[in-house]
Formats: sequence, structure tokens, C-alpha cells
Amino acid sequence: MNKIKGFISKIETSGNISIVEIDVDHEKLFSIIIGDREDFLKLGKEVFVIFKETEVSIAKNFSGEISLKNQFKCKISDINMGKLLTQVTLTWNNNTIKSIITTSSAKRLDLKIEDQVTAFVKTNEISIMEI
Repeated sequence: MNKIKGFISKIETSGNISIVEIDVDHEKLFSIIIGDREDFLKLGKEVFVIFKETEVSIAKNFSGEISLKNQFKCKISDINMGKLLTQVTLTWNNNTIKSIITTSSAKRLDLKIEDQVTAFVKTNEISIMEI
């Protein structure tokens, strides 16, 4: 599980849906909260942003537009290639993010340590946890 510390910088609510903006090292991450907002979701509150390794997609030489708001410009720091799955360790600012992708995708992308890549996580896959 990826766990990154940040603070809530903006909350937009309509009905029972909220989009929460979290500032992590002066970059923005976004989470969708459906239902009643947790009491700890307040502006300026320090929180953990949590998302599964299997929810992190990787693009190499990415250009263009995409609907995914959570984009991380990263450098690959480690690759652990298995028969079916590959764990890719990424460095983003001062944070470590892990991604699990298929080994066939890792080979197709020709991923190597020190490669610059873009990682993506859908807004609805990011959870927020009180510190």
C-alpha cells in the first residue's frame, strides 16, 4: 500500500460527493469521497493519501491529455520482475511510490532503472486517512 503525507488544501462538495485536494510537496493530488464526509476532512488538516500498488499505471514518454488528474512525474529506482507481475519502485519528489504491473507491460515499455516515467492513479482509487 502506498502511503504519502500531505495536507488538505481544498474541498468541493455537491450533494453527498466531495472532491478533496491534497497538497503533497507543493503538488496536488485528488480524492473523491462519496457519502458523509469524515469529521477529520478539514482545510489545512494533515492526512495520509493511500492507494494500492495495483492502482498505479505507468506511462513512458507520455504526452497529450488524459482525464486522470493524479499524475506523478517519477524516476524508476528499482524493478523486481516476476514471471507474471513486476513491481516498479518510483521516486516522486521525496516520496516512494510502488506500482505493480504485468511483466509483459514492463517488457513492452522497456522499463529500466533511472527511466523517467509518469505514474497515474484514478481519483476514486485514492483514500484519505487521518494521521
